[in-house]
Amino acid sequence: MMKIYEKPTRKDPHKRPISPRKRRWLIITLVIVLAVGGILYSLADRYLIRHVQVVVADGNTATGNSHDSTSTSTTATEVNATSDDWNYSSDDMKVSIEKVQTGSGSDQITYYVADVQLTDASSLRTALADNSFGTNITENTSEIAAANNAIFAINGDYYGFRDDGVIIRNGTLYRDSPTRDALALFNDGTMKTYNENEISSSELLAEGATNTLSFGPILIQDGEIVSDFSSVKIDNNFGNRSIQDANPRTAIGMIAPNHYVFVVVDGRQDDSRGMTLAELADVMKGLGATEAYNLDGGGSSTMYFMGRVVNNPLGRNQERGVSDILYLTEGQDHDDTNSII
Repeated sequence: MMKIYEKPTRKDPHKRPISPRKRRWLIITLVIVLAVGGILYSLADRYLIRHVQVVVADGNTATGNSHDSTSTSTTATEVNATSDDWNYSSDDMKVSIEKVQTGSGSDQITYYVADVQLTDASSLRTALADNSFGTNITENTSEIAAANNAIFAINGDYYGFRDDGVIIRNGTLYRDSPTRDALALFNDGTMKTYNENEISSSELLAEGATNTLSFGPILIQDGEIVSDFSSVKIDNNFGNRSIQDANPRTAIGMIAPNHYVFVVVDGRQDDSRGMTLAELADVMKGLGATEAYNLDGGGSSTMYFMGRVVNNPLGRNQERGVSDILYLTEGQDHDDTNSII
């Protein structure tokens, strides 16, 4: 029988085996890369990647999402309203906006006050970016406003940056995770500040709550300025700034039922340093607010009126995307405002 011999494999004399020490470092490096990758993905998932939980079909949304003043002007004409750059008047509402500047030099503050009187609380509504509820879903305040035929709008509480709080929008409960001091708007034209852990969402809805905002802090409650803003903390999210210092601000207050005041403060720019929370509370008190609440500020602070942005966001007329707005609109049917798809 013939034997078959295989030629022995010749080893490369220049190839050295991986030492245990080098193998250990390779494993450690791989573990670090995987860990860092996991952390980066987790941060992106939490703060960047869109997560749509509910899509809202809102009858107020303008067809085609036209982001100019045409749809607003048409609505105004239909209700026989009059307006200019700073005022709007119809049978349903009166809006008067004033630009205020105080101080000088590095201490100058520029802010905008909108005095709003309504005949029906249903004219004050909220809208979600991209008509969707979830996290990391954003559009500019002006874009959301134009898509909803808004006459006037401000940024909301940026609920989508957090995953807690009690979120009721246009009568629908979207999130029920009590955490902080909040604000509720009611169908009788009133608003009240409250602690989410002390009043349930079902109680609020039974009382006629149409919208809740979860940011804070409370500025004025029962006619009195809340005395201590030194320990205010909204949440523990990555990248948060201290909110005690002078910053751009947005706030809402109630003078009387269906009589509101909205304030947007420019900041972090040469002609406006922003306001502290105490200064903002003083302004709201001086305007006659019996209840007042601080909303999302910083780069989010935006006031929109009749197709234009009134203030100077980020100090360079550049809006930052937000998850929601508060706005005023005319001539809508509010019996069945929203449906969930």
